[in-house]
Amino acid sequence: MPFRSRLGAMTEPRPETRYAAVGETDVAYQVVGNGPPDLLYFSPLGNNIDLIWDSPDAAEFFNGLPSFCRLIAFDRRGTGLSDGVARNAIPTWEDLSEDVGAVLNAVGVRQTAILATAETGPMALLFAAMHPDRVSALALVNSYARLVASDDYPIGVSSELLDSFVEMTRTKWGTWDFARLAIPSRADDVQTLDHVAKSMRSSATPRNAAAQYSYLINNIDARPFLKLIQVPTLVLHIRHHLLCPISLGRYLAEHIEGAKFVELPGSDIGLAGENVPYIAEELAEFLTGERPVEIDRVLTTVLFTDIVDSTGLAASFGDRRWRTLLDAHDRAVREQLRRFRGREIKTTGDGFLASFDGPARAIRCARSIIDATAELRIELRAGLHTGECEIRGEDLGGLAVHIAARVGSLAGPCEVLVSGTVKDLVVGSGVDFTDKGEHELKGVPGSWKLFALTG
Repeated sequence: MPFRSRLGAMTEPRPETRYAAVGETDVAYQVVGNGPPDLLYFSPLGNNIDLIWDSPDAAEFFNGLPSFCRLIAFDRRGTGLSDGVARNAIPTWEDLSEDVGAVLNAVGVRQTAILATAETGPMALLFAAMHPDRVSALALVNSYARLVASDDYPIGVSSELLDSFVEMTRTKWGTWDFARLAIPSRADDVQTLDHVAKSMRSSATPRNAAAQYSYLINNIDARPFLKLIQVPTLVLHIRHHLLCPISLGRYLAEHIEGAKFVELPGSDIGLAGENVPYIAEELAEFLTGERPVEIDRVLTTVLFTDIVDSTGLAASFGDRRWRTLLDAHDRAVREQLRRFRGREIKTTGDGFLASFDGPARAIRCARSIIDATAELRIELRAGLHTGECEIRGEDLGGLAVHIAARVGSLAGPCEVLVSGTVKDLVVGSGVDFTDKGEHELKGVPGSWKLFALTG
């Protein structure tokens, strides 16, 4: 389907800005056009969904999208029109995933394609891995799975350069100098520079923007989940990116099965500048020519619970009293699963297997389950792991399930024990752990660092 070129400024009334409630937070979104297909745009830091219609470049792009899809654009919490965040409380990727789900639910969309740029790419990848049933396609523009270099990721950007970028954000955010770096092809266009600088200031304050970039650079790594992306994926990347080299875009395409990689000329970042027509044409062809892929894997957090010394308790209580206690136990566990939006997979006689789309919520649920069942004068233990699971009807299978079970078996009475993967994923969420050392998990290769929830 051809894309309309050079549409110019917006001629229709500006889209109505609405708000989706996520707990105590309001997340702003707009809806333009009619689906199917639907396309959810992850507005990056520095943007404001109210102001994209004032930019000739951006207006050309976003005005053209409704010719072949329904556009849903949103500002995540801490940016644009959505509620702000404190610099010492930057939202975790799990929080941002909740923003996405809330917007889709508010619009009434079950499944959508996603368009993500820059730092929103890893968030989109994590959401697609965790909620494959809600994502039909994925388009990533000038993005990455991980930005900072490491021993196992030498193509990344040096921490020194990234530190300099964060410092520049703190001192130059919202200025023409910063705008020139973002859209060098418009370096002499006063109107464009003024609009881009205004959008930055309307998205976040300088120190808040710097804090968000610092957190996202150092705490989000979507590489382990690329193999879980099961939808058609388009990766677009400019040839000369100031901060995100094209090798990072190629890495995405090489590690996502069946992904298409398109190299774009120039050095303009985002959905503005000289590449707008190319991006629009590629996106239109991509969204109207692909078929959905059957889902058989998902990224999830697995929780195992069981009653400590259940055999001894059953013998001491007797059959009837033990059955009454088990029924009360089951009700208490199910109430906490409902409260924390966990999904009961099955019972194990004296315990539960459940799954969650966010590890922090799973941890809080495990703690609440232990507290609730303690009132019944029984002690539970819990184990958690986040990883790839196989969907088998209503059941889950795969190594991640076995790991969670093994972790749970090592927990002590009234203890929540988690794998290192879970601990790493909840960095910044206010959850504290005690290091329990490395352990061999029966039937699982290698040694695993385990951590106990404190408090």
